[in-house]
Amino acid sequence: MRALKTILAGLIGVSALSAAAGAATLGGVNYATQYDFREFYNAVDGKSLRVVLAGEAFPGLSPDDVAARLLPQMQANKPRPPLTFTYSLPAEMPHPNYRMVLVFNAANDLSADSVCATGKTRVRPGTPGRMTVFAIYCRNDLALSELTGWTDASGPDDPRVGQLFKQVFAELFSEALGLRPQSGTDIR
Repeated sequence: MRALKTILAGLIGVSALSAAAGAATLGGVNYATQYDFREFYNAVDGKSLRVVLAGEAFPGLSPDDVAARLLPQMQANKPRPPLTFTYSLPAEMPHPNYRMVLVFNAANDLSADSVCATGKTRVRPGTPGRMTVFAIYCRNDLALSELTGWTDASGPDDPRVGQLFKQVFAELFSEALGLRPQSGTDIR
């Protein structure tokens, strides 16, 4: 009986390790003091949110093919508001201009503020079998939130990419009450 318990404990440990090895990792989460989930929700409720892609998510694959295959992954793992992700540029730029920028394999010194203000990005060579993304939520020239995420993935259709997006969106568009701007009048 003791041997059976030891074997079961070992199997549980190995399966937990396997699950952890395939899990997405997030880091460098940052929010501007102006970030407010309620503003995000109102801006995208029943509307489109433009996604800007930069860099190569999967080196060696066609960027257009990767973009087309990533969009359903993003949509399936979108944040809570009923929104539609789109790559389409509007005929006339909206004001405020809300957008999400995903920079794959971003240069280490790339800042969210410069991406939102100028639209310029810098990237480094990617690692085969790993998807690394620097995600930025912009309003006009201001970076409202940012984070970096990565996971091992064989291609855009890999389920781990969907899990990464789910975790990235949950943090990038966080509903945490502690992040709500303080006006001094609301004591709830």
